[in-house]
Amino acid sequence: MSAPSARRVAFDALRRIDGDGAYANIVLGAMLDRSELHEQDRRFATDLVYGTTRMRRACDALVDRFITSPPDDATRTLLRLGAYQLVFGDVAPHAAVSETVGLAPRRTRGFVNAVLRKVSSTDMVWPSEAARLSYPDWIVDRLTDELGRDDALASLIRMNEPATVSVRDDGYVQDPSSQWVAAAVEVAPGERVLDTCAAPGGKATALAGAGAVVTAADVRANRVSLVAANAERLGLDIDCVVEDATQPSFAPASFDAVLIDAPCSGLGALRRRPDARWRLQPSDVDDLVELQHRILAASARLVRPGGRLVYSVCTLTAAESIDHATPDGFEVDDRPPPVGSWRPFGHGWRVLPHDADTDGMVLVRYRRPA
Repeated sequence: MSAPSARRVAFDALRRIDGDGAYANIVLGAMLDRSELHEQDRRFATDLVYGTTRMRRACDALVDRFITSPPDDATRTLLRLGAYQLVFGDVAPHAAVSETVGLAPRRTRGFVNAVLRKVSSTDMVWPSEAARLSYPDWIVDRLTDELGRDDALASLIRMNEPATVSVRDDGYVQDPSSQWVAAAVEVAPGERVLDTCAAPGGKATALAGAGAVVTAADVRANRVSLVAANAERLGLDIDCVVEDATQPSFAPASFDAVLIDAPCSGLGALRRRPDARWRLQPSDVDDLVELQHRILAASARLVRPGGRLVYSVCTLTAAESIDHATPDGFEVDDRPPPVGSWRPFGHGWRVLPHDADTDGMVLVRYRRPA
């Protein structure tokens, strides 16, 4: 039996994502590990899976012009894969069509071939901006309301491009905006710092690398293991614990600083999670706001008088960031963060994805008077 092609691996992964709700990064990684693809083909398969998933709505709009009745699920996935190559993937039309048709069973080859050939030769009139950019309507509407049309469009377009790879001096791969958040804690050597919601450990290791005595907590044991593994790899001594951030067991006022990298909708980091835009629902944001409020209140009690509380989320909206009330006994630290391309945002700071080619992020800093 011959080894599967990059397109076959991509198609099988897309079937799991589209049909079973599998996470793109998990299912593709496992399939690539089992494949015998060379590096170039692995990159091609990754682009096909991430790109087709990201541009799912746009691909559907491209092919639906030429369909009179809904195709079966496998054919739908093939059509999306072919449309992505033709319109977004920079693949030669003859290769995009013929190689995709080659993945179809005999009974649907003629149909897939006819639709993709029409896609390749017919100019598109997009039914909406959300369809063109391939986002659910509610995400486009919410970001437009929050950011204004120009910044919303620029953010949405930027999040349709693959994330760049940024490597710290110690070799850890971490988006610059996350590095800026860690720097905003402004730790001094020897300070005791809690990073709650710490997994996978990028900010905790940055804090430890700056000389802080770091406790890294997360609610799930398997995610705490990720932090411990990263700390060990970097040669850092970090106390890694399983802890529910809404009900921490630490003594009150026991840390000089607490960093909350709160669970959030991730609406500023959609370029890293191609399937997230199709999983998220507006009600998810409401649920997260409630969780964030509880974490913020619980974590504030752990900061000593004179200490700092730093809150960050990789989203762009006010509800999950600056709309949270300042914790009792704290005041806002409105000094500009020491590094980064932050814009003032209420009593906090925000970076949009197109500002500096980073994830979108909001940062709020508080201090507890001595």
